[in-house]
Amino acid sequence: MAQKPSIPKGTRDFGQAEMARRNYIFDTIRSVFRTFGYQQIETPALENLSTLLGKYGDEGDKLLFRVLNSGDAFSGIDYGQYRLEGDRYNSKALSLKVSEKGLRYDLTVPFARYVVQHQNEISFPFKRFQIQPVWRADRPQKGRYREFYQCDVDVIGSRSQVNELELVQMVDRVFSLLDIRVGIHINNRKVLTGFAEIAGAPDQVIDITVAIDKLDKVGLEKVEEEMRDKGISEGGIAVIRQILSLDGSTAEKMAQMRSLFQGGSASGIVSATGLKGLDELEELSSLIKAAGLSQEVGLDLSLARGLNYYTGAIFEVKALDFPIGSICGGGRYDNLTGIFGLPDLSGVGISFGADRIYDVLTGLDKFPADLGSTTRLLFAVMGADELRYVLPVARALREQGIAVEVYPEAVKLKKQFDYAARKSIPFISINGTDEIAAGTVNLKDLTTGEQKALPKDDLDAIVDFLQ
Repeated sequence: MAQKPSIPKGTRDFGQAEMARRNYIFDTIRSVFRTFGYQQIETPALENLSTLLGKYGDEGDKLLFRVLNSGDAFSGIDYGQYRLEGDRYNSKALSLKVSEKGLRYDLTVPFARYVVQHQNEISFPFKRFQIQPVWRADRPQKGRYREFYQCDVDVIGSRSQVNELELVQMVDRVFSLLDIRVGIHINNRKVLTGFAEIAGAPDQVIDITVAIDKLDKVGLEKVEEEMRDKGISEGGIAVIRQILSLDGSTAEKMAQMRSLFQGGSASGIVSATGLKGLDELEELSSLIKAAGLSQEVGLDLSLARGLNYYTGAIFEVKALDFPIGSICGGGRYDNLTGIFGLPDLSGVGISFGADRIYDVLTGLDKFPADLGSTTRLLFAVMGADELRYVLPVARALREQGIAVEVYPEAVKLKKQFDYAARKSIPFISINGTDEIAAGTVNLKDLTTGEQKALPKDDLDAIVDFLQ
């Protein structure tokens, strides 16, 4: 019995029309990256688990796809040493024994590994971008996939907030070119550390940020419940509730936060770290104001971003006219390369979620109408002599960068016209004995109906007609 073809949940096939649209996104993003002086690299799909584990928090570690060492990875395993009470096993330890590699979860950690491994070959500040797939063992749902592409842009080896500004400018430019209205949300992890300090829980920064990061999804009540479960005191929760309830302009929110960090909260605790974060936010805000942007930018004190490696500014971008999660995000990280033996090398980056951007463009009907076909001209074929006649013309046009197809068989013209229509090919050339005798090619614009016979050797005139 034939096997029914299928693919894993959370993954997708992409047909020709979809790839044309995806490449439109990739090409737009790539072009913007390059205008800011960033160059492309690639890293392997597989990384050592030692590279990946511990970089994304406990929840991130659970979403890593682990790859068996071989098809016979479980042979020779002494299961007794992994047995716990009852019939349970230490699955974490056992998985590390049989799986030493995993599919990359993001592009930032592999980038940090790359920088350390190739530090003697690159110049700092090092500005790179990557456009590659990543994998997460998440529950598939609308807008969330197990395999998806990220478009990452990072600069490492500089602490200047001009880098943060340029990232925001790139976000602004990309989504303006794609004709998507977005809100660019900005916060700072030092400010979030300040939350924990004035809440009287300085050692639970991660617990607090992980909970706050879910605010949009589950609401304040659930966030408070999670903090309670993590042992945050009621007084501390009250302080954080006060912070998350602040409103007003960015400047007004920062002024209120400065007062709280200077001892104005119910706890009376002063947070030097939180004040430093506010200083950085104010500097970045002044740079953004000086540069001028077309998209909406604002301070979001609930923005936490759950990844452990962020240490400074953090960013998240959401579409204003389409209901979907974050379509872009990132931030500053000061310690990431230190994990791999190269300390004190600060970096900052942003990742564009190409798959979600695709969904937004589809939902808003923002893709250009002419992406359906790259082929500009179809040479219809009447017979063997006619085929040999047009082949040199097709070659010359291709050398001029014109996408040309030659129909492979001498079939009825209706079938060849139908083929051009299905592929949205705008021009067709039909040549018979008369054209061969005259040394011309017959060209027809399928949109307007205009038709011309041009000299076979007048390539400029042919190209002009096809424009």
